[in-house]
Amino acid sequence: MTHTPNGTPLTRHGSRVPTLTAKPAPPPPALATSSPAYAAQRRTPRQAVTPAPTIHMMIVCLPDDLPGEALTAHQLAAHFGVPATLTAGFWAVPGLRRWQRRQMIGLRKGQPAPCSGGPVRLLDLHGMRQAAAVGAGIRHQIWQQAVHGTRPATPWPTFEARHLANPNRYPLQAAATDFHTQPRVHAMRLHAATHPGPGQPGIGELEMLQAGPLAYQHYSAATAVVGDAMLTADGRKLAPASDALTDRTTYIEQALHHLDTLAPDQRLIAVAL
Repeated sequence: MTHTPNGTPLTRHGSRVPTLTAKPAPPPPALATSSPAYAAQRRTPRQAVTPAPTIHMMIVCLPDDLPGEALTAHQLAAHFGVPATLTAGFWAVPGLRRWQRRQMIGLRKGQPAPCSGGPVRLLDLHGMRQAAAVGAGIRHQIWQQAVHGTRPATPWPTFEARHLANPNRYPLQAAATDFHTQPRVHAMRLHAATHPGPGQPGIGELEMLQAGPLAYQHYSAATAVVGDAMLTADGRKLAPASDALTDRTTYIEQALHHLDTLAPDQRLIAVAL
């Protein structure tokens, strides 16, 4: 945070001292606008620092030649270069045949039946997106009631970027304080404190919620099937550049496009990082 100077320094002489015509003192080296260092500093723009994205769940497109026994925590790290464990991030299609169940990965009991993955044709991606959109609509209604009367707030990635651009003058604690003292963030935190439990809108989705109910439903529906990042079968990693909504949206566009190009027998798994 930029500190405002405490007023202007007073002159060392009183008003009774007669005005003298004196040669002005040269500016200090740090402020000498004619110095080469100053000119170089003016020519070199400050580089913007982009905060790293938060990735909780990654969708992995498995290569055709990867055996099923390789899907262990140790083998996942060896094959894909990231420490990960299988997580129940998908639903199986209703009415699986017994022989189809053997193709599923980490299938659990339930209706819908959660699983860690399987062939695209046996994953209920449409049902997942529809359910996520319905849940997002309910959360947005709750959020609107919780923040009613408050002004739009600046999302956390903006404060984090300011901190990373100049960590000495704008420490992380100052950034966190500036973010959390916004009235809308206060309202969201108070609501979460008095209504504990899953399904409540969180401050991590502030920017998404402020985009409007329909945009938030689209965001939630897409994220339900593409997660926070995706690893393609040929080893390409798709991920947002940061947690900002514009970067998240760019990732969603890329991941959904890739998902639409996959063959029905392409195996997907969801892993927690």
